[in-house]
Amino acid sequence: MEIVLISLTTFFATIGPPDIALVFAALTKNATAKERFIFATRGILVATIILLFFGWLGDAILSLFGITIAALRTGGGILLLLIAIDMVFARHSGGTGTTKEENAEAKKSDDISIFPLATPLLAGPGAISAVILLTTGAQSQTEYWLVMLALVLIMFFTWTMLLLAIPIQKILGVTGLAVVSRIVGILLAALAVQFIFDGIKASGLIG
Repeated sequence: MEIVLISLTTFFATIGPPDIALVFAALTKNATAKERFIFATRGILVATIILLFFGWLGDAILSLFGITIAALRTGGGILLLLIAIDMVFARHSGGTGTTKEENAEAKKSDDISIFPLATPLLAGPGAISAVILLTTGAQSQTEYWLVMLALVLIMFFTWTMLLLAIPIQKILGVTGLAVVSRIVGILLAALAVQFIFDGIKASGLIG
């Protein structure tokens, strides 16, 4: 169960369901319930396909660019650590969200399901890195499929939060969601440091 808990925590932090729910509520405040359902469902499906694709071809992608597992763990750990720091201090992170320019462009669009919802909000740099990092680090086929299962579970949870985005926003408010984000950020920071340690150890730089 350890790999499942690590995967769930990492995906929750890098995808950021609470943050995405807030953005989704803001972008769809003038949409009907049916339109929000369509946007949320289509966005989740596209993002899940993208992330599963990187999880499936993670090893091939690394081989193509000549990237070692040790380098991926170290680099991915650093990226996750930066995201975790932003989460703890409740700062906007480009690794899990959109830039100001992307937000401005999204507001002009009638359909936000592909951009910015599916990518870069759901399947962003942080989530893609986490998928590759966890799937390539799996020690067996069982662990690999548990990672993929954890990803699907988090995406289902995120879909649910998107559908309940407006009620959740009213109940928890910005402060409540920030508290959740900070707690997960602390856990992600510890996981990120562990990834960095494992990467350095695997590289052989330190005996």
